Amino acid sequence: MSEPSRLVHIVDDVEGVVDPGGLTMVVVLTGFLDAGQSAEVAARHLRSLSEGRVVATFDVDALHDYRARRPPVAFVRDHYEGYEAPRLVVRALEDAGGQPYLLLTGPEPDIRWEGFARAVREVVERFDVRRVVSLGAVPMAVPHTRPIAVTPHANRAELLTGESPWRGELRVPSSAQSLLEIRLGEWGHDALGYVVHIPHYLAQMEYPQAATVLLEQLELGGHLAFDLADLREASEITETEIERYLSSHDEVNEVVHGLERQYDAFRDAEESGSSLLAADQPLPTGEEIGEQFEQFLAGLDDEKGEER
Repeated sequence: MSEPSRLVHIVDDVEGVVDPGGLTMVVVLTGFLDAGQSAEVAARHLRSLSEGRVVATFDVDALHDYRARRPPVAFVRDHYEGYEAPRLVVRALEDAGGQPYLLLTGPEPDIRWEGFARAVREVVERFDVRRVVSLGAVPMAVPHTRPIAVTPHANRAELLTGESPWRGELRVPSSAQSLLEIRLGEWGHDALGYVVHIPHYLAQMEYPQAATVLLEQLELGGHLAFDLADLREASEITETEIERYLSSHDEVNEVVHGLERQYDAFRDAEESGSSLLAADQPLPTGEEIGEQFEQFLAGLDDEKGEER
């Protein structure tokens, strides 16, 4: 038996999961590339819109480092129960127009990335997937008061639906998604994706604004359509909470203003710049941002507690 077959099991009854034009498969791997839980929130929203069914499961035991990311379990008085085992699965869903697509979700594999990529290839070829679209998010020194930036990427230039904000080459930590995109291209399969830029100080909380942007990009690149009304409503609530907190905490507000000045300075010199940040403007240090971020989250939690 080949390695992919050991890492993924495709259910026997997959009839009806077809699209004459070829399916789109959306990939959301939580963990490293999911600042603001943006991709996870987006995937959760997709699952809420369509009942769907699981059509493939991956062997998580062969891919997950339990010591690095320990699954939660409940301790009830004198015993354990409710162990939440990690799952890496492919679901068959439908968009707002009834068009079928696949959604691969779960924790990013900690090991055996090459084997995982080959297993995904097996799913792609079994379901005649035309394009694979990955969603992700990274923390950046950007303010939440400016438009959310998006980095599009693809293994063929023709697949890109927007222009990258980056110039030149960047050396960044790899991910299972990035390797998957490279390998799929080598195997003759189209793969593209979108990474949204999340403000550092919001990277540890759910940020539905970014999830909305990701799904808007997915509509373009994946040729799909979704009802985003609930996400937009959640975004408005989150925005109100953030603004209410900042209005009464000058020290945090000043950090945001510093990022705004930096962002605007870059935009003014965008054509000649090679970084998202202008080099000649002062920027809060990582330690300062971290300290303010901790105060920020604690303040939001306190306010939510008072409202309850």
